[in-house]
Amino acid sequence: MNQRTPTLLYIDDDDALARLVDRGLTRRGYKVVHAASGEEGLERIRGAETDGGIDVVALDQYMPGLDGLETLEQIMAIPGAPPVVFVTASQDSSIAVTALKAGAVDYLVKDVKGDFIPLLHVAADGALRQAELQKARDEAEAEVHASRDRYAALAAERELLLREVNHRVGNSLQIIASLLHLQASSAAQEEVKAALTNAMGRVAAVAQVHRRLYTSQDLKSVVLNQYLDSLLEDLRRSAEGNRMSRLTVKAEPIEIDPDRAVAVGIIVNELVMNAVKYAYPDGAGPIHVELTSQDDDLLLSITDEGVGDKVKADPRSTGMGQRIVAAMATKLDASVERDPAHSGTRIVLRFRRVPAAPGKTSTAAAS
Repeated sequence: MNQRTPTLLYIDDDDALARLVDRGLTRRGYKVVHAASGEEGLERIRGAETDGGIDVVALDQYMPGLDGLETLEQIMAIPGAPPVVFVTASQDSSIAVTALKAGAVDYLVKDVKGDFIPLLHVAADGALRQAELQKARDEAEAEVHASRDRYAALAAERELLLREVNHRVGNSLQIIASLLHLQASSAAQEEVKAALTNAMGRVAAVAQVHRRLYTSQDLKSVVLNQYLDSLLEDLRRSAEGNRMSRLTVKAEPIEIDPDRAVAVGIIVNELVMNAVKYAYPDGAGPIHVELTSQDDDLLLSITDEGVGDKVKADPRSTGMGQRIVAAMATKLDASVERDPAHSGTRIVLRFRRVPAAPGKTSTAAAS
């Protein structure tokens, strides 16, 4: 495939020298266009799209009207201007420095006989190669920016979809929890009421995580103090809510991933409901939920001031709550311990802020 012949615009008021440049560069594969003044050269460059394009400019310094430096300044202001080789008869190196600082890609000294034309050919070739490299860099950067924009758009769309999914899942689970609440409220048998209330709390614990994710700026984490506040507020509105008037929560603003937040919420639900059922046989009493950090560990405690071990186990208990707590503790790789020094009941879970590496477990059986 034949390559397009590059066009050089030679801006010089010396017609004789312009003819020498035309002959010399035409033999070397260039098409030469002559402009006798800076004004004419600027007009040629601005109309280059209709004239077939100017690939490189050779610009003389001394000309009537606009001189070379003034013309160079205006060329550089033209969007997409071709590279400029500055040409002068002066030996003053300061002119070269000024021209290069103004935007010229090369500089050479001319003579009246045209002996500089081979140097002009080399300079023009170098300017074209530099322009091609710059164009390739600009295109590559534009593609990188376009790719980043596409990725950002896809990421934003994915985040929007995830928020919508969390919103819908949270709403659906909340509807289920509300239905369980209604069913528990209308149940005649205490065992049925308790089972439905427990199920409602478990569903609400999961629903709250999705609601947190829907309103959070970060879809990859849940802030536990906000989550526990909302979860316990749901419990206060449950069928057993009249026995939770003294339920309190004190939690640090700790962020963990959603899956582990669900496990924390379910454990809190089970242990709080356990305290409601067994700690205060004669009515309501204080129940405290506390979450603190200790180095790389998190400590979750559920405490009551009730009868503790002084009451016999309820023969109606199925042990489901203990099994659920043990399963969620395994998910968290948490140790679960009862505080023997506490007069009521205090259950303490310790687990890592960041999940342990696979194969390293330290879970103790739920007591």
